[in-house]
Amino acid sequence: MRRFLIAVLMCLVVVPVFAQSRHPFTFEDMMKLKRVGEPEVSPDGKWVIFSVVDVDLAANTKTPHIWIVPTAGGKEREIITDQDADRPRWAPDGKRFAFLSTKEGGSQVWIADFDGTAGTVPAVHQLTRIATEADGELWSPDGKNILFTSNVYPECADESCNAKKLQESEKSKVKALIFDRLLYRHWNAYKGEKRSHIFVIPVAAVQPPPGTNIVDYETVPALDLTPGDYDAPVFSVGGQDNYAFSPDGQEVCYASNHDKVEATSTNNDLWLVPVSGGPAKNITADNPASDSTPLYSPDGKYIAYRAQTRPGYESDRFRMMLYDRATGEKKNLTEPFDRWVDTIAWSPDSSTLYFTADNEGAAGIYVLKLGRRWPREIVSGVNDDLTLTSDGKFILFTRMSVMAPNEIYRAATEFEPCRVEVMGGDPLRYDAIDCELTKPQPLTRMNDAVLSKVDMSPMDWFWFKGAASENVQGFMVKPPNFDPDKKYPLKYIVHGGPEVPEGDLWSYRWNPELFAANGYVVIFINFHGSPGYGQKFVDAINGDWGGAPYEDLMKGLDYAEQHYSFIDKNRECALGASFGGYMINWILGHTDRFKCLVSHDSTFNTESQWGTTEELWFNHWEFKGPPYDNRELYQKWSPHLFAKNFKTPTLVVHGQRDYRLDVSEGFQLFTTLQMEGVPSKMLYFPDEGHWVLKPQNGQLWYKTVNDWVDHWVGK
Repeated sequence: MRRFLIAVLMCLVVVPVFAQSRHPFTFEDMMKLKRVGEPEVSPDGKWVIFSVVDVDLAANTKTPHIWIVPTAGGKEREIITDQDADRPRWAPDGKRFAFLSTKEGGSQVWIADFDGTAGTVPAVHQLTRIATEADGELWSPDGKNILFTSNVYPECADESCNAKKLQESEKSKVKALIFDRLLYRHWNAYKGEKRSHIFVIPVAAVQPPPGTNIVDYETVPALDLTPGDYDAPVFSVGGQDNYAFSPDGQEVCYASNHDKVEATSTNNDLWLVPVSGGPAKNITADNPASDSTPLYSPDGKYIAYRAQTRPGYESDRFRMMLYDRATGEKKNLTEPFDRWVDTIAWSPDSSTLYFTADNEGAAGIYVLKLGRRWPREIVSGVNDDLTLTSDGKFILFTRMSVMAPNEIYRAATEFEPCRVEVMGGDPLRYDAIDCELTKPQPLTRMNDAVLSKVDMSPMDWFWFKGAASENVQGFMVKPPNFDPDKKYPLKYIVHGGPEVPEGDLWSYRWNPELFAANGYVVIFINFHGSPGYGQKFVDAINGDWGGAPYEDLMKGLDYAEQHYSFIDKNRECALGASFGGYMINWILGHTDRFKCLVSHDSTFNTESQWGTTEELWFNHWEFKGPPYDNRELYQKWSPHLFAKNFKTPTLVVHGQRDYRLDVSEGFQLFTTLQMEGVPSKMLYFPDEGHWVLKPQNGQLWYKTVNDWVDHWVGK
């Protein structure tokens, strides 16, 4: 894990001045930070292009821009200054790149000319003018086409039909919707009648006539590669693309779910379709569970992808699979590797796969050569967004820690290999005897100016015996100017998911440094159900929501109180969102050890939550079916049935547009607290979903939450 240490002190006189120049981290500091996106290396290997989101707190906006930095290192520069610009993707010749912009209204694909000598953009041209907007653009390797996605009406055969239906919908005074299937709403929006489809458009459409930068889009219509009443690609809240071009540019592989009831299915399959259009071929029909994130090998022989094996279980282990395009054979490359494969990348010579995987609070980068059985970690820390230079000598990626948001790093792929000593029979825990892992070097330092003025503490971690006497990992962040001889109140954070691990990572939503900044110790636990400790550890939460995870949290807190004398056990508050919110509600009915609680976007009544959520596969797996088939398990773990035990002052937070956990859950909780005479308050966001994303809403959220905790712990 990364640690920020002061290695050399210039002189004793300088140190107090330096320390005094720093101040505790504030929400306003956090909004000044630039949010760095994934790196894209130019074909000649000289440049790295990436997006950066700037937050304007006063204007309540987030705006993406495109920056560039030399691959060899140097100063970063913004290269498109007169419009918003996001998701840059290089053309194969390196003389242009595609990007997304809302300059002309909705999101559209644009093309920028690029001067590779100066590293500048002489001109930009708009490529798409599609009424239903364009997203997720990708340049074909042969340079002839650009792929993009758009939410369209599946019954429409052309752009004019989509434009007409969209216009009619916008002008109609009747805003009612009619549903005839499940997943009528998803995450934070009602799906209505539209589906996500994949389109291709010839890049020639962007060649402007002499003297103009505008092209008549109607003369070069985009081709819908995935017509029909299905989403292609499948919905995703982030991560790697669920579609890819073949190296010759003649084929697209994408993920789509064609099961009848999508709300109960995780059966995403991979499909192949020619760029010229035509029937799609399902290449993973033999797997009833999820197949996703396809990526062709550069030589065109294989498609690497991630797969699960248990249908309906969104938190099954993600394995690295290899599909042989010539024979159709599929191989599981990571069966002995008991961690989730995340972001993947090919080496240019198609001999090696690189990937990230959660492991004990970190997300290292691993390398797996084809034909080898076991991957090897080459970069520690918390990393993502992998890409390689064209010569394969360097891997580039984003890296974060609890003390700093994403920056772009570079590391050599060839270095002296470590002699590994296996500890306790677990190949994932080892000592490097004679060497170190490859040493990453930062390419960007976008946030040094802000962070250099802020006083933060590095993350510590500890292990304790949790449920079933198994080892469980906890993490701690101390307040600025920490004094071990003093007593500090505690904020005890319960993570969501539940299969989403905590660790040495940055968050704009539940930021440990920001929670610690006003004089608190912050602790969070990777209880049973958290990835990074083997699939058995993840599976332990199934059907046992208030069992092992609750036991882990209580034992973890016991351990911290016993081993860290600076924690004031009489001034503790527990906070959580999503599953963390559920656990706060469970704690509310099962212990009075906390002075206050914060429950954000929670499950309060497991039976009513089943009827109002959208992704039913989650409830069906965790509670073994719908409540009318297995009511006993739903009631066993439903916090609302323990309302007579509620005593702890509780802040309830919920967003109207949260369709994962409907706002009615928050209203039920607040109503019950009020009826039982428990001190309580509700923060309601009519314009937010599962996450609070608007800057000023986030400011109100942090103030309300921290004020609530301050009030009840007697700070």
